Amino acid sequence: MKLKSRLVVSFFIIIFVPVVLFAGLMYGIKSLAQDFAARQGVDNQVLEYMQDFMIENDRFDSIIQNFCVAVFIILFVTAMVMIWWINKGISPQLKALRMAANNIKEGNLDFSIASTGTDEMSDLCNAFEDMRVRLQNNAKDRLVDEAEQRALISNIAHDLKTPITAIKGYAEGILDGVAVTPEKQEKYIRTIYNKANEMNTLINELTLYSKIDTNKIPYNFQKLNVNEYFNDCVNELGMDLENQHIRLDYTNFVDPDVQIIADPEQLGRIINNIISNSVKYMRADVASHIIITIKDVGDFVEIDIGDNGKGIAQHDLPYVFDRFFRADTSRNSAAGGSGIGLSIVKKIVEDHGGKIWVTSKENQGTTMCFVIRKYEEAIHEQDIDN
Repeated sequence: MKLKSRLVVSFFIIIFVPVVLFAGLMYGIKSLAQDFAARQGVDNQVLEYMQDFMIENDRFDSIIQNFCVAVFIILFVTAMVMIWWINKGISPQLKALRMAANNIKEGNLDFSIASTGTDEMSDLCNAFEDMRVRLQNNAKDRLVDEAEQRALISNIAHDLKTPITAIKGYAEGILDGVAVTPEKQEKYIRTIYNKANEMNTLINELTLYSKIDTNKIPYNFQKLNVNEYFNDCVNELGMDLENQHIRLDYTNFVDPDVQIIADPEQLGRIINNIISNSVKYMRADVASHIIITIKDVGDFVEIDIGDNGKGIAQHDLPYVFDRFFRADTSRNSAAGGSGIGLSIVKKIVEDHGGKIWVTSKENQGTTMCFVIRKYEEAIHEQDIDN
């Protein structure tokens, strides 16, 4: 039964039940008095008075009728006011909830049914509004995720197409006998190898990205001597950058016995991702130059990796570590990029208890800085004892 029907039925019950009960009661009293008077006679003065008033006086019926009419009018007005008040407090909110439910069913979440009242219906509307806001936020997050996935697929397609095309071209050159000398064959094969490595790097990056989304990056934290680790790292990087005609300068201001707690593989990934990002966006009109500086900053070791590349616009700096973000200069570049490299770097740094930031000027270069907490023997042993 609908609310309006229930209110109408309640209206009639409120009016007629008391009137009928009262009339029945009064006529019942009259009947009992008549019967009692008839049995007891009229010797008793009280019974004579009751008989005179209730039996012999015809005004008794009129008084009961008038009283019932008065009660009926009072109850009618009271019931009308009460039902109007209840309906006014409930019906509009029920209509709003019904419209809200229909909107959600149709996929429309751009509305509001928040209420400032303090009754139960207002609480229900506010609870419904909270649900709507959460659904709207989830829908927006889903749209963002879908856009990111489309961007990722587009970037992957672009990044894979370039090395695959090169591999296919050089392989066809070998098959067609274009590489007739051993030197040329070696050049073709080395190019194929390098392009395959690029593809492998991209696949590894995507695999790590999927682990980032589920917080399942595998870490193997160890005590690392800062000087030994970065000396080896720079020696390895130096050979690769030298082949690309990029100068590498390395300065280490950290004491020889300073150690950090880090995963050597993931720390190397941080450095390689930053370096490869710098290499992608080097300027063609200047000699390429990368500078690595290691500094002791109290409880942390700071690693600064700078270049003299194209730089990043100031309005893009706050977003360089966002997933799938690619600055305007890189969108028009043939270098491509999946757009997840620096987001992976940030995640790994934060998982090491550090932080990362960037400074840059267009056409002057970019410096990536991050810190890793130092290993303190005394603190570590105290933690173990506790």
